[in-house]
Amino acid sequence: MQTPPPDNDAPIALGRFEPLAPNYDVALCDVWGVLHDGITAHLDAADALMRFRSAGGVVVLVSNAPRPSEWVVMSLDEKGVPRSAWDGVITSGDVARRMLADRGLTSVHHIGPLRDLPLLGDERISRVGIDEAPIALATGLENEATETPDDYADRLAEMKRKDLPLICANPDLVVQVGDQTIWCAGAIADLYEKAGGETLWAGKPYAPIYDAALRLAAEILGRDVPRDRVVAIGDAVRTDLAGATAAGIDCVFVADGIHGDELGRGSPDPEKLKALFSEHGYQPVAVMPKLIW
Repeated sequence: MQTPPPDNDAPIALGRFEPLAPNYDVALCDVWGVLHDGITAHLDAADALMRFRSAGGVVVLVSNAPRPSEWVVMSLDEKGVPRSAWDGVITSGDVARRMLADRGLTSVHHIGPLRDLPLLGDERISRVGIDEAPIALATGLENEATETPDDYADRLAEMKRKDLPLICANPDLVVQVGDQTIWCAGAIADLYEKAGGETLWAGKPYAPIYDAALRLAAEILGRDVPRDRVVAIGDAVRTDLAGATAAGIDCVFVADGIHGDELGRGSPDPEKLKALFSEHGYQPVAVMPKLIW
């Protein structure tokens, strides 16, 4: 299948995944917002992915988490998401680590909380100040409870004066944790890019993470997969829907995620859905409040 162009007059129909599943060999599924809300597992979504796998499909979880994929696996285990719901995991942290390795770098100026240090690989890459760094890496805000991206203006200006490239290990602007909205690294990187700083994006909606996910899917299947046999599942227009469209793959949009409050949780307003998709110029192949079979 191919994603049709946006049709402002087309009705927005809420659906289930089962009728779509035979059209695809691979599902690239978002994690936060689809499989959990940061606290609670969405077991109906896990069930839908298990049923897709039982029919021969491959599921690769694609996350903008700024940490290695093994951390996402542990987090899913803790939340009770069954491993039978997926075949493989790729994170923007994995892609960022590869970006650093490909450049042969051994030091970096890190912006983010200490909990993200596993991304640096057990101190194989050292954290240094701006003056000593060949590159910067943003994984988040250092104190997300008290800071906003604007608190980093002076630091970003100093990085710009030094012409430091910045790798963004999580392009999300915000994430929903239960009923709270938390700033992410993407908000810092967005400020840096708007100021003219060189910014390298590791995760969705950018090509590197989709290329990595499709390589992993091909390894699992033992063959390449045409992009018209791949579907992305996600809850964010800016990352999931935009990224899938740019990658040439279909997208199932989950409305109760990051856009849930504006659309209406549990029963998204069709007119608001149409306006949202029209505003951004994207059209999913299906919409559902939560991923269900």
